[in-house]
Amino acid sequence: MTKELEVKILDIDVDYMEKKIMELGGTLLSKELQVNTLIDSNIRPIKSYLDAYLRIRETKDLLNNKESTTLTLKKNIKNTHMRENIELNSKIESKEVVLEILKDLGFDKIEVGHKKRTSYEFKGARIDIDIWDEKTYPYPYMEIEVENKETLDLVVEMLGIKADQISTKSIVELRDELVNK
Repeated sequence: MTKELEVKILDIDVDYMEKKIMELGGTLLSKELQVNTLIDSNIRPIKSYLDAYLRIRETKDLLNNKESTTLTLKKNIKNTHMRENIELNSKIESKEVVLEILKDLGFDKIEVGHKKRTSYEFKGARIDIDIWDEKTYPYPYMEIEVENKETLDLVVEMLGIKADQISTKSIVELRDELVNK
């Protein structure tokens, strides 16, 4: 179980931001290809009883040539400045077996998205630059994960991020906004 504090930075120029992070002393952590499978129930959606979502993430680490698959229940905790989550993670051996088990338990809604993620360490923060496939989410964004608000404020200031670019919404909420426009 891990706790995370994060925000998304919308409307970014990926090349500019990567260059700026490195120029200011950031360190490249990883380059990944991910397949994210969101799992829910049409009859009893997770959001109807828990502010959370269930995901299987298949990750291919391009720098270390490693692959992993993780089942995650990501539970949101209310926080005005950042998105605060509790993540329950477990490595899984077979995505297909886990999906079959979940289907038998009533989880019949499956959505698959593909993402490229480049991650950096910068001033005590983890910065992930995410580029989804066009169908999942057509705009690149950054996630800044920190241990406290002071670190977030420092990173935002150093990178020249404007207040209107900062979002505490999940990818599911951002996608829903696009659909409902």
